Amino acid sequence: MRFSVALASIAGLPALFRRTPAAGQRTLEFFTAKYPDFSACCSRHGLHDLAGIGPVHEAAYIEQLQARLSDPSVKQHLAALRVPFDWLVVGQVMTSNPASSVRGPRHSVRKGKTPVLAAGEARAMLDAIDITTPVGLRDRALIGLMAYTFARVGAAIDMRVEDVYVQGRRSWVRLHEKGGKEHEMPCHHNLDEYLHAYLDAAGRFG
Repeated sequence: MRFSVALASIAGLPALFRRTPAAGQRTLEFFTAKYPDFSACCSRHGLHDLAGIGPVHEAAYIEQLQARLSDPSVKQHLAALRVPFDWLVVGQVMTSNPASSVRGPRHSVRKGKTPVLAAGEARAMLDAIDITTPVGLRDRALIGLMAYTFARVGAAIDMRVEDVYVQGRRSWVRLHEKGGKEHEMPCHHNLDEYLHAYLDAAGRFG
């Protein structure tokens, strides 16, 4: 960029960011093109010098955003503001980042990304399987295993015949988890029925 063009661009910046040539140049490189809303907010409140911006001003701006944006969006705005102020600190335009001590709204995601079937949905899925064939019995046993034990798909597929066994007049299953770990648990009575029906039909039980 030619020097004359740079000066013209800096002159067009809000007063807040052209208080000194160094501040204007640094801001021109990174700041105002991305954050016009914040700079306009500062101007409305009579802040025309970067040195005058403190955490209280950042907190007030974040509070204003909360009135019209969702919590995740406000947190993103705050995180974005910390970046250019760090840039200005590194460039020795400011001595500290006024946004670093400001805390955004609390927001936690309680639901995981993996969808979980409700009991009624799992039952409808199991009941819809055609169990007049060994393949249908196998599918019902696999899906039932995952539904009643919360087993991973890999652990369910890796099961062997001997991983279904009777202990204390009750059927148990042995799951082979990651890292070579084994997890044993008693079967729900429905799962017991599904597993034995498949193994009997396949001629592999007893």
